[in-house]
Amino acid sequence: MEPLAITDHLSLGKGAPLMVIAGPCVIEDDITTFQIAESLKKITSELELPFIFKASFDKANRTSLHSFRGPGLQEGLQILAHTKKALGIPILSDVHDISQVEPAAQVLDVLQVPAFLCRQTDFLLEVGRSGRTVNIKKGQFLSPWDISHIIEKVTSTGNQRLFITERGVSFGYNNLVVDMRSIPIIQAEGCPVVFDATHSVQLPGGAGSSSGGQRQYAPVLARAAVAAGADGVFLEVHPDPDHALCDGPNSLALEGVPALLSQLRQLRQVVSSGDSGA
Repeated sequence: MEPLAITDHLSLGKGAPLMVIAGPCVIEDDITTFQIAESLKKITSELELPFIFKASFDKANRTSLHSFRGPGLQEGLQILAHTKKALGIPILSDVHDISQVEPAAQVLDVLQVPAFLCRQTDFLLEVGRSGRTVNIKKGQFLSPWDISHIIEKVTSTGNQRLFITERGVSFGYNNLVVDMRSIPIIQAEGCPVVFDATHSVQLPGGAGSSSGGQRQYAPVLARAAVAAGADGVFLEVHPDPDHALCDGPNSLALEGVPALLSQLRQLRQVVSSGDSGA
């Protein structure tokens, strides 16, 4: 399988460097968003790792009606467009309904389909028609082999620029578990696979009116996923996770990211050398 061209300068898949998709769960304000993006660009540049900045302009799937959702489509896209232009980095964000797809595609390099929407046929078709690279978060309720139907829906539009993000599966109430076998199973369908290390340690609804999390285990799972052959990692990071407005319990502290990515980079090199028969 040839690497997937995310942009003219970034590739994802076998033979390509480990992709890093990282940023805060949600856009809290323009200054914080820019500072996180700037820090992550510096970290990944020093490690020579390809980087896509991730931040949501609207989190429509929060647990509670009263949870912070972000600035919304118009203001959020303006912040992301400024960050993209000022730092020269590709941008990923999630879209939640058909009306958001066209304006989001004018700014974003990658359109992300949230896990709970990964089976919505009309929505997937519209995202595919955007012509942008598509990241589909595998639903917590799906087996890895169910992904074939989702891939077919998007590629039926003629858009082959697609990758899948594994983020764990439901394990009883308020808990997730990761089966690393899903990585090669999904890759066998012809798509690169990114592993979402921070959502995989989320405890959905575990804090009552919001989700809990066990961020201390995110690095463990990230290392395991890269060792299992994941083509990239997805990390939600924040300068002060305990005071983040969304997904703080499962977000990583920004200060710990360089050491983790350095480890993951080395693991990727070991796995790649084994794949090449060295």
